[in-house]
Amino acid sequence: MVIPQLYSIKEIEKQYDTGELPVLVTCSDMNAYICKYMRSSSAAYKLVSELVGALFVKAWKIASPPCAFVQIKTEHWAAIQTPRNLSAPCWGYLELQGVMDVTSSTYIEIENNLNTWLQLLKIALFDFWIANEDRTYNNANLLYDMQNRTLISIDYGGIFNTSTFEYPLSQLMPTDTILYADIFHHLKRNANDVQLGKMINEMEAYYRVNIKESYECVDFILHSIPAEWNVRISLVEHKLHELFDSIWLDEVWSNFKDCLIQNFQA
Repeated sequence: MVIPQLYSIKEIEKQYDTGELPVLVTCSDMNAYICKYMRSSSAAYKLVSELVGALFVKAWKIASPPCAFVQIKTEHWAAIQTPRNLSAPCWGYLELQGVMDVTSSTYIEIENNLNTWLQLLKIALFDFWIANEDRTYNNANLLYDMQNRTLISIDYGGIFNTSTFEYPLSQLMPTDTILYADIFHHLKRNANDVQLGKMINEMEAYYRVNIKESYECVDFILHSIPAEWNVRISLVEHKLHELFDSIWLDEVWSNFKDCLIQNFQA
């Protein structure tokens, strides 16, 4: 596993008005990246969450944009007034082409079959495990590749209960997950109770295998955190190991299964 190290080659093209005020910049590999950057000490832990989520989601074999460390040159910030730490590398996601932002009005464009429903369940289970509070019934944080019929997971600043590193992990509530969203009911239309039971069995096997795959990424993640982000590595390490605690793992599966059945029957 290698995280590319890129740098900007021209001025920032755009600043988004979402919570972290990310910017769009063309980089040294000639691609555009949506970059999140260090604005304060607390923002640094949000960057760690982005890194952790992006690497773990790949271990789970869930589609997500390619990522990179991006050094935006001082002169390329000219049009952006947001305070930031110029010496700290940004965390960038490749700007994807030919994808649709999944919203409350666009989800009906997604093909409603068992394959896309399974994709959604895998993303939901990942969120339960990693305590992602930023993918909810009214905020999908998903893209949809219409040509390849693939759901693409984005944004991980809300993992660890919205980057709460100093407190124990807590379970998601049923209404705080994508399982409560209109997209879930849209995609499960072709499923019945028999297929639900089959999906649950498949999901549990998938869960156990990918927990093992994720654990193998822990050391790489810890060694990948830039020193310029100035975070307590011991704190991050403790939080990562919480994810693999046997009690947490069992409670996650039980919570996910109960929420899935509850919302399937709703």
